[in-house]
Amino acid sequence: MSYAPAPPERDDRLGFTGTLARWTRRVVVGVLLIVLLLVGGTAVRVWQVARIDDTRAADAIVVLGAAQYAGTPSSVFEARLEQAVKLFEKGVAPTVVTVGGKQDGDLYTEAASGKNYLISRGVPEDRIIAVEEGSDTLRSIEGVNRVMGESGLSSVVLVSDPWHSLRTRTMARDAGLDAWTAPTRQGPAVFTRESQLHGIARETGALLWYQLTHFSADFPYDAGQ
Repeated sequence: MSYAPAPPERDDRLGFTGTLARWTRRVVVGVLLIVLLLVGGTAVRVWQVARIDDTRAADAIVVLGAAQYAGTPSSVFEARLEQAVKLFEKGVAPTVVTVGGKQDGDLYTEAASGKNYLISRGVPEDRIIAVEEGSDTLRSIEGVNRVMGESGLSSVVLVSDPWHSLRTRTMARDAGLDAWTAPTRQGPAVFTRESQLHGIARETGALLWYQLTHFSADFPYDAGQ
């Protein structure tokens, strides 16, 4: 009588290890896909809102501050201020709000240098409100919201760089303002394809950080801007 050889014993530990490895790979791939979709979707929204020019009537035009040098706006800031002048002359709002504090050692705040620039461009001084506070976008929006509330104003058209529009609008609406955007179409932020891609990438990360933490994530612009 012959006997068939007994089948080898199954090592359950190897089976469990293989199953665990497969599920780990699936989870990792799933998480990566979710992250890619989230980042990609946010980047698309940054790009979409950057293309919006909403010039319906508002209580105020709000110019987000940028670097200034001894009272002279940087090229980034000047581009925003020029857009505010155009909107004011078009009658979009009767008031222009400049906002932004100053760095240690500065003689002027961003808001004050912006106000002086607007006056030099023909905007009446009594039509300008300078909110001289805010070292980042979130604090600037909070300052604008407080000052506008004290003045009985609630609707704003926000002026910044195109890629900054979605984050500023999100923060303003979270603060309770009725906000939309009409960004500048000139200046270093829109000069080249490289600067545009840099702006979209930067704002995608900053917006995701804000939505996750409700803190700002502002970084200084390149020197010379």
